[in-house]
Amino acid sequence: MLSRRLGLKGISLQQLLSKEPHRHLQSSLETIRPISTVSLWPFSSQPRDFSQPNSSWSPEMHKVYDHYTALCDTDGENGEGKKGQWRKLPSYNRSIKYATGGIHLSKMIQAKARLFTRNVKDQGATFEYVVFGNREEKRCVCVFQAGHLLEGAPGHVHGGAIATMIDTVTGSLAGFLSGPIMTANLNIDYRSPMPLGSVVLIHSALDRIERRKTYITCKVTSSDESKLYTEATALFVSISVGHLFGSRN
Repeated sequence: MLSRRLGLKGISLQQLLSKEPHRHLQSSLETIRPISTVSLWPFSSQPRDFSQPNSSWSPEMHKVYDHYTALCDTDGENGEGKKGQWRKLPSYNRSIKYATGGIHLSKMIQAKARLFTRNVKDQGATFEYVVFGNREEKRCVCVFQAGHLLEGAPGHVHGGAIATMIDTVTGSLAGFLSGPIMTANLNIDYRSPMPLGSVVLIHSALDRIERRKTYITCKVTSSDESKLYTEATALFVSISVGHLFGSRN
């Protein structure tokens, strides 16, 4: 039941659709699948994962990607799999759009809405990244290659683009560990300029969880971890999907 997956106790799918009976909406809702706690149920039953290698990735990007992929679950010989501590987190170009009540459910489908970090079609132009999570160690690592459209100071990555990626990665870890969350606070210290086009690692780790609050630490380094570019701390607050469907003023 979709209502159970979304945490909407006492609300059936039929009740949600009764006030907005468009065929395309009902069809889309019926195909929703809970991909993970990080990617909040994209509408497409076969969404494109944008965190896969493409022609814009540098050899360095491929090398680091292959390193962490090797630490994930893999299929071995004779059908025997290897259990890894790491998991590659999929990344899509949009997430479900939460709205108020059944009459506003049509707002959940906005053809032009796109996730900010995945809104440019040109491969390699902006944010090229893939996130790997480790639930046992309560941390994640993002391999990030900054495209030419992310320039701030000449030849270097814009600070806002770096902040976007820090928010994305720390939020991925918080969601991976705590379920649906929203950013409450983000503090960033820029230590060194990041060259445009470089490949960096964004390390995030759990600091602590206090009731609904999840505290995350983060640092951005060169791919060999010899150079520190940025440090940050983040606070996320857990939210219930049912609450997001509640009334708003």
